Amino acid sequence: MDSIEEKRVYGDREGAVEAYVASSIGVVRVRVAGDTVGEFGLCNRCNARDIAATGGTVAIATDEDVRILQLEGARDEATEADATFVGTGFGPAVAVGYDGAELVAAGPDGDVFRLPGGADADATGGEWEPVESDGVATVRAIDGDLVGTDAGVYRVHDGGLDHAGLTDVRDVSANGVPLAATADGLYKLGNGWMETLEGPFETVDADPHSERGRLARAHAVSGTTVYAYDADDETWREYDRSNAPIVGFGYGPTAYAVTERGTFLAATPGDGNGPWRSRTLGVGDVTGLVVPRGDYRSH
Repeated sequence: MDSIEEKRVYGDREGAVEAYVASSIGVVRVRVAGDTVGEFGLCNRCNARDIAATGGTVAIATDEDVRILQLEGARDEATEADATFVGTGFGPAVAVGYDGAELVAAGPDGDVFRLPGGADADATGGEWEPVESDGVATVRAIDGDLVGTDAGVYRVHDGGLDHAGLTDVRDVSANGVPLAATADGLYKLGNGWMETLEGPFETVDADPHSERGRLARAHAVSGTTVYAYDADDETWREYDRSNAPIVGFGYGPTAYAVTERGTFLAATPGDGNGPWRSRTLGVGDVTGLVVPRGDYRSH
């Protein structure tokens, strides 16, 4: 899509969002209007191992540092110049997430740190503080106060990490109802961890606009099978099968996803569980996807 057509599509449509995709060659910014995938381009070259976002920032874990992009003024429309990701002095990182506005990250040795100041940390010169623990194994995912590891789920609490159960956790989601994708099932946290679906799961995500104790939209992946949460009857249903494993979801006017091989997917608007429309981004070894919270009107 050329630039003239691109501006016409996005100038005439409400609900356009910008999504950010992390990959082994860098971060790709993707513009989407409804289920129409439009302009995209590399906005930071690095080995991005993980990605997280709030309404005002995007953070990435790289093999060199944790970097933050301030979204306000991220693009100068007059010059088409992009703002850059700023280093935080963390060093090599494998996972990153936001607990409210506070940034939490993990290094390759399993040590977990938090950055006071959160979204404003790169501007205020905040320093990383260690989160005390008795030793955490390999960290695989961070979301909210949940830390998913090969030894189970930990929760960030009062400056420390408390083991919260399960084993061999591949991914976690803290929005609405805490969820964990593990080697033997998909679990939700209620009166303890309760198995929702059997089988090995690798990825789970939920809409950041979910109310506490309730899921608005959510998806989980087992191999090449995608499950979608139906909020009307509070059940999970097999939704689709992908040609390649999906490694991340994002939520805007509809639901978005990205495969490990770099195919960006947008669901038909509505409940976000319609057929996917796809576009290849030209990157591989994709590790995640975010749509910054607040980048669309709450539905």
